[in-house]
Amino acid sequence: MSLAVAHDDLVQFRRDLHRHPEPAWCEFYTTARIVEELETRDVDEIHYGPDVLGAERMNVPDDDELAEWFDRAKAAGAREDILAELEGGYTGAVAVIRRGDGPVVGLRVDIDALPIEEADAEHAPADGGFRSENEGWMHACGHDAHATFGLGAIDEVLASDFEGTLKVFFQPGEEQIVGGKPMAESELIGDVEYLVAVHVGLDHPTGEVVAGVDGFLAVSHFLAEFSGVPSHAGGHPEQGKNTVQAMAAAVQNLYGIPRHADGATRVNAGLVGGGTATNIIPEESYVEGEVRGETTDLMEYMDDKAETVLRSAAEMHEVEVETERLGRAPSATSDQELVDVVADVAGGVSGVDSVLERDELGGSEDATFLMRAVQDDGGYATYVGVGTDHPGGHHTSTFDVDEASLDVGVELLSGTVLEIAKRRP
Repeated sequence: MSLAVAHDDLVQFRRDLHRHPEPAWCEFYTTARIVEELETRDVDEIHYGPDVLGAERMNVPDDDELAEWFDRAKAAGAREDILAELEGGYTGAVAVIRRGDGPVVGLRVDIDALPIEEADAEHAPADGGFRSENEGWMHACGHDAHATFGLGAIDEVLASDFEGTLKVFFQPGEEQIVGGKPMAESELIGDVEYLVAVHVGLDHPTGEVVAGVDGFLAVSHFLAEFSGVPSHAGGHPEQGKNTVQAMAAAVQNLYGIPRHADGATRVNAGLVGGGTATNIIPEESYVEGEVRGETTDLMEYMDDKAETVLRSAAEMHEVEVETERLGRAPSATSDQELVDVVADVAGGVSGVDSVLERDELGGSEDATFLMRAVQDDGGYATYVGVGTDHPGGHHTSTFDVDEASLDVGVELLSGTVLEIAKRRP
């Protein structure tokens, strides 16, 4: 099929988002721009603000950080009437197209960015004038392309003879594993019968499509904050309660959690710190990390063991510890019924020269919350990979997408929506 939306328009939108990367719950500019674009289209409903998030949000930034990003979005030109509905970090949007009787199909795309300083030399966004304007933040995983896929797919469906309902979920907070759960618990997901989630790249080249991604590791992010008693490290070390000792013991023992016979498990203490000076017994320290499992049960096994390790380290060194779960996502599997549809559609998409039925992600994704919400209600879901030639790996300062893959993604996703509506697998 031929695209109703021009390639140049897709590129312009994607580059606008690339210039304005934002973290979880701070995607004010991104959400406002998506809503602005949706308002120019013949969609039936545009939802944004608190009603797209049906559960309590995890790991929301403090008021000062929210205000900083809110003001930054306003200064960048985001419409103030839209921003007013997002205040407090209620980011993300859902577009709904209703075209008579037919199945309800959902498309999930994510929109947040990463805390990475973008390369400023020998890098296409820098050379092309669309490098990140938010220093220290970058679309280093292609979520700017994902949002573009969603908008382009809407245009294609609107220009077609689609019969049914399409809901496009522009999800916040994937990188911190915090946006999928509240969006999956909103009322908007309840009637979705088929769900397609998508990711660009994943080490697949431009022109290659993966019809069903599996191998999602369930994940839990945690923060442990140790509090003790300070004292002079030289004069009276015995009077202190040393939190760095507890933190160090916790880190060592986290990596010592026994593996499990039922499948793969992971643990990582990604951020650690504490203390104020070399001659002071550290009063406060922290560990921020994650555990993963091949299944949700294995992740919970690791999470329980990690909690035991953290509390035992605190007890051993006579300090206190407070633990918090910052984000969490289950495992999921793509349904063959939709994998077959995507594979069939991909064979007829311009620019696609290789179609893989399945591949393993080997990482984590909170699209699994939306997938499982639909599957648990008797529906079907799949996670699709759209290949792109990227000069740097995901989550690196030189990552970029081949903009030819924008057309591939839009045609693939819109074609899949239309084929689902016809087949009703």
